Amino acid sequence: MTAALPEPIRAFLDDLRFATISTLDPDGWPRQAVVWYAVEGDEIMINSAVGRRWPSNLLRDPRIAFSVTDGADGYRWVGLTGTVRAITEPTRAQADIAGLARRYHADEPSKAERLISNRFERQERITFRFSPATVHDHLDD
Repeated sequence: MTAALPEPIRAFLDDLRFATISTLDPDGWPRQAVVWYAVEGDEIMINSAVGRRWPSNLLRDPRIAFSVTDGADGYRWVGLTGTVRAITEPTRAQADIAGLARRYHADEPSKAERLISNRFERQERITFRFSPATVHDHLDD
């Protein structure tokens, strides 16, 4: 089951912000990480280097909690939950991280390209995508 992203939530998520994700470690304890993300259609896309703890957690247990706060007003936030699907195809995963680097460094394109060529292209990458199962927010004043 998926929940559509209402326009105010989509607009909030489309702004350049960081997300905090929560996954479950093998012992059941929650693990959080701050990540880059992009909204693509009705899906959220995140990407990581293979071997980190949170991607390993998602490969074992695909449930995710995802939250984004307004950096200027921490009382404004959006939370999503869902089940991810992994995309391990190297060309796709590399294209996804390149797109995220260009999104997060749009004001410094040369920095984005250096990150892509000097770091990301040297790493094995993995992408996760999910359509939200639940959407909750505190965007109203």
